[in-house]
Amino acid sequence: MKIQAGIFRAGWGSWSPTLGARTSTRQGWGTQGFRGVVLSVALMALAACHSYHVDATVENRTGGAIQLLEVDYPSASFGADTLAAGAVLPYRIQLRGSGPLKVQYTGSDGRQVQVEGPTLAERQEGRIEIVLLPDGKAEFHPQLTPLP
Repeated sequence: MKIQAGIFRAGWGSWSPTLGARTSTRQGWGTQGFRGVVLSVALMALAACHSYHVDATVENRTGGAIQLLEVDYPSASFGADTLAAGAVLPYRIQLRGSGPLKVQYTGSDGRQVQVEGPTLAERQEGRIEIVLLPDGKAEFHPQLTPLP
C-alpha cells in the first residue's frame, strides 16, 4: 500500500479523493503471457485426450432394398429409412460401455430381420464391416483392437 500526494494506492487499483473513482494501476498479462497460457492448455488437452472410434459400414447384399435399418451398439444406435440393394452406409461410432452389436431391418419381402453380432467394448477402435445377406443372414468383419 502506497500513499502519494493524497492518492491511496493498493491492490489492483487506486482511489483518488479528487476523482472519487477507481482506476487500474496494474498492467495485464500482455501478449506473451496470454500465448503461453493458451499453448499450455492446448498441449495438456492433446496429451490427456484420445477419442476412440470405430468406422462402421453396412452393405446391403440382400438382393433388394431394405427398410427401417437400425444398428444398435453399446449406448447408442444409427440407421437409415431405406438402403437400396448394393448400397453402403458408412457411420463412425464411439463406444460407451460394452455389449453386443445388433442389426434389425425390414426386408424387401416385408419380413422383420434381427441379427446379433460381436461384442464391442469401450476403448476399442478400428473398423467393422456389416454385410447383410439374403435369407436374413449377416456377416460381421471386425478389425478392432482387442477387448480392454
